[in-house]
Amino acid sequence: MMSDNGFFDCFGGKYVPEVLRRPLDELEAAFNMAMHDPEFLRELHELHRNYIGRPTPFLFAENVTRRLGGAQIYIKLEGLANTGAHKINNAIGQVLLAKKMGKTRIIAETGAGQHGVATAAACAKLQIPCEVYMGEVDVRRQQPNVAAMEMYGAKVHPVASGNRTLKDAVNEAMRDWAATAENTHYVLGSALGPAPFPDMVRTFQSVIGNEVKEEVERRHIDVAAMCACVGGGSNSIGFFAPYIDEKNPRLIGAEAGGIGPGIGENATRMSGDAARDGILQGYKSRFLLDRDGQSLPTRSISAGLDYMGIGPQLAALGKSNRIEFMSIPDSEVLDAVKFFAREEGVLFALESAHAGAAALRIYKQIPKDRAIVINMSGRGDKDIFITSPVFRPDEWKAFLKSELARLDTGKDIHQAELMGGKK
Repeated sequence: MMSDNGFFDCFGGKYVPEVLRRPLDELEAAFNMAMHDPEFLRELHELHRNYIGRPTPFLFAENVTRRLGGAQIYIKLEGLANTGAHKINNAIGQVLLAKKMGKTRIIAETGAGQHGVATAAACAKLQIPCEVYMGEVDVRRQQPNVAAMEMYGAKVHPVASGNRTLKDAVNEAMRDWAATAENTHYVLGSALGPAPFPDMVRTFQSVIGNEVKEEVERRHIDVAAMCACVGGGSNSIGFFAPYIDEKNPRLIGAEAGGIGPGIGENATRMSGDAARDGILQGYKSRFLLDRDGQSLPTRSISAGLDYMGIGPQLAALGKSNRIEFMSIPDSEVLDAVKFFAREEGVLFALESAHAGAAALRIYKQIPKDRAIVINMSGRGDKDIFITSPVFRPDEWKAFLKSELARLDTGKDIHQAELMGGKK
């Protein structure tokens, strides 16, 4: 499962400026050593159990299964991990590794905000200063996560360059790391970037798939398919990890179909025909690029899936047909959010709802005595500013107006108090 000198078939590699070669080589050596260090693994396991809350529940979605009348539906509830998503698995592993390496500062990039929240929380737990780069567009639509990062003590840098989304946040984080690598570790949030990040992130996230496999074997569940959303790919590659070298079950990656098939309307790298092989941000993979090799705009209702590239191992597994990719439009995503919330009491993050929607597409193809497992990679409370205007627009507008009025009134009172009660 590990890469071949940083490559997965023709994808991967370490295409970076000379200034980053030494930090990456140092990181690779430290990571390989840590994976064979009983003390590091013991400490990581303790953090998994007592801080993250692992193992996360493996839910038989009985109501959904009965309602659909097809395959048995199971949900891996990564949204119940500390900080609300799978991102903490990788963040705590990398921050712990950085601390063992003697690094005194952590930086990260984030799109939907969950990786930023997880990294900020991990840094607070392990007491290392943290700074997070986040595109201005994502800062605006993910304010609850920005507030959480700041609550954990992280400094959030809004990125105003490019499309002001995840790609641009990655670029800024890489620039920072190139200038400060001696004392700084860059916690890359997805299974992409230059080697050894794809191997490292998959390894830290494989705890998801390993727990699923243990439960499946213990309960004697016949799994026909596994569904996960795919942006860069950290949750999916960790979820799929124990099954990659096996012929079964079907592995299904759900990409952001956005609002249509046109350029700038989606973020489908593997399920459409707009992507091409390219080298960006330190690695070779499949990217949405124009003829000049410049990245194309993307769109998704979910901030975590609008990245223009995909992790190199996922690209290779798609090329070999081990992973099937589906394009899920925003409309199906919203339907899946509502369906699983009302039928099972589980509120999917918009990213994770892509995986739920994929399961809803295929359940009729699978016999009732077999199962589909969905990775609910995060919970949906972070998306309230996106979903509320869709599901309850009038009430949401009235709420925001009342909150603005309340804040203005509170501001006046606060100013009066500062002035000794004089208005």
